[in-house]
Amino acid sequence: MKNLVKTKWFIYGTYLLLVLASLLIGFVLLQNNNTLRNVIISFFEVAENRTFDYRQSIQVVHKRPIPNKDIVVLAVDDASLESLWEKYGEWPMPRNIYADLINHLEKQKPQQIIFDLMFIKSIRTAGNADKYLAETMNKYPNVYTAMNFDDQPTDVRLPVSLPDRLAVNLENNSNVKFDKYKFLNCRPILAPLMNGRVNIGMTNVMRNSDGIIRKIAPLMEYQNKYYPYLTFKAGADYLLQKPDKNFVIDRNSNLGVFGTKIPLTDEGEAILNWYGPSGTHTIVPMYKVIKEMDEGIESGFNFRDKIIIVGTTAMALHDTKSVPVQEGVYPGVEVHATFFNNMLDNNFIHKTSLFTDILLLAAVIIIVGGIVMLSTSTVFAFLSTTLFGIAYLFVSYYIMELYNLWIPVVLPIIAIMASFALSFLAKYLMKARDFEYQYRLATIDGLTELYNHRYFQDTLRKQIDIARRYNQSFSLIIVDIDFFKKFNDTYGHQAGDAVLRQVAQTLKKNSRTTDYVCRYGGEEMSIILPNTGAEEALNNANRICKAVAEKPFHLTPVDSANVTISLGVATFPDNAQTPQDLIEWADKGLYYAKEHGRNQVGRY
Repeated sequence: MKNLVKTKWFIYGTYLLLVLASLLIGFVLLQNNNTLRNVIISFFEVAENRTFDYRQSIQVVHKRPIPNKDIVVLAVDDASLESLWEKYGEWPMPRNIYADLINHLEKQKPQQIIFDLMFIKSIRTAGNADKYLAETMNKYPNVYTAMNFDDQPTDVRLPVSLPDRLAVNLENNSNVKFDKYKFLNCRPILAPLMNGRVNIGMTNVMRNSDGIIRKIAPLMEYQNKYYPYLTFKAGADYLLQKPDKNFVIDRNSNLGVFGTKIPLTDEGEAILNWYGPSGTHTIVPMYKVIKEMDEGIESGFNFRDKIIIVGTTAMALHDTKSVPVQEGVYPGVEVHATFFNNMLDNNFIHKTSLFTDILLLAAVIIIVGGIVMLSTSTVFAFLSTTLFGIAYLFVSYYIMELYNLWIPVVLPIIAIMASFALSFLAKYLMKARDFEYQYRLATIDGLTELYNHRYFQDTLRKQIDIARRYNQSFSLIIVDIDFFKKFNDTYGHQAGDAVLRQVAQTLKKNSRTTDYVCRYGGEEMSIILPNTGAEEALNNANRICKAVAEKPFHLTPVDSANVTISLGVATFPDNAQTPQDLIEWADKGLYYAKEHGRNQVGRY
């Protein structure tokens, strides 16, 4: 029983060592092969991102976060683009129209007016319109407009120094790095806007490797200073009820804004929690508001205390983004609305840490390994593991819905499958070892490690059947240790056991691998020689007899002695036709050897 327990622990240990060795080899290979590492990382990243998209796309009405009704998108949609084109004869429409629009909206006292539009370069034919727009925007403290960074080479555009008022102060107490969002150049907007009082934020976004936007950086770096994302700045001002330039990232990588914690990735990005397909937020067509402004035709919309985000949704204007929701396409202005809404609701997605992911993988492997090891039925183990995998998928979805927590799916599911396969293999090996151990107990003599008497009898009958079927011969040698009782009487039973073991090993060493060396009983042993005639068997017996006689035998740590054996040989079918007769014939040869001086082969 102790040997059986040791065997099981050996299997467990071997299983763990194989897993660790595989992980180590994989790690070394990945470290030394950048291409392979990048391919594997990219595969898992894309696959995991797809699981995020799927979880975000499933709409459960009573769980899905509800969009804030105070956020309104004032959109240049397809209808507005056609109407404005017809009215003004060009696109973009004259900038004085935006100034009039701001004045019209301000009469209704909105909370903020945020332009997801960049007013770049002065239009020479409409210089007064640019001046009017700048004066209007600078007049109202709740107006925001956009600018963006890029990495254009200096021979295309020289980098400009931005006014200090646009930058923010950041205290970073975490491992977050903004290297991904460190830019070399920027596209400046109208100088009266940059140097004026209007609020300005950046609109840079970066897609994942599959082209989908899932994350937004609230801050980005340019010329060693930090600048806010457009709706991060507007959202921070809204939450604080005043402009603020000082922000802190805590040790847990959370960017704090008056009770709202924006969890950041190591690259400084916030993971958006989406509210539904395009059109989820309130969208007001711009042409209706302009008609209300110019012609007095009521639009039916009240903008009091609203957060107005102005931007384009018309497909012809190409400001569309791929996003992880149903239909998969969002106008850029609705991405801003989603980010702002996440800030108001404190509703960003946070991802589990690497340490948590490792613990999760370990737990999954242990659970599946336990299911397989403790199950008595393979079908039950397979079904239980499958149900566990399905349950994990459901749990990952509901954890994101209820707690905004993104737990990994791809690696754990792969771990479930791999753990099932490896655990099943380990269990199979354990059963094989158990069977081998039980078979050994049933067929091997514990002292000499030769086949036991029962195995000898079974093999002898089988060899007779084979010899008859194929018209072959086989031989039997019976061995007896000469004067064995003397060793027991003189040196003790332990010395006798030592003689038995050493004689047995000598017989095995001097026999063919196809021969069956058995303990017949007491100090008697036997050798079954398949497909062996009488003369060859006699030669083998003489060689074995000589090998034993020439070998010194260690009886005790200090005592040695010479040992001899007597042997009898019989051959089927020459000497006998049945197992009993064959044994009797070989015994008679053995007795003949003993009666004629021992240490020889006798043949009856």
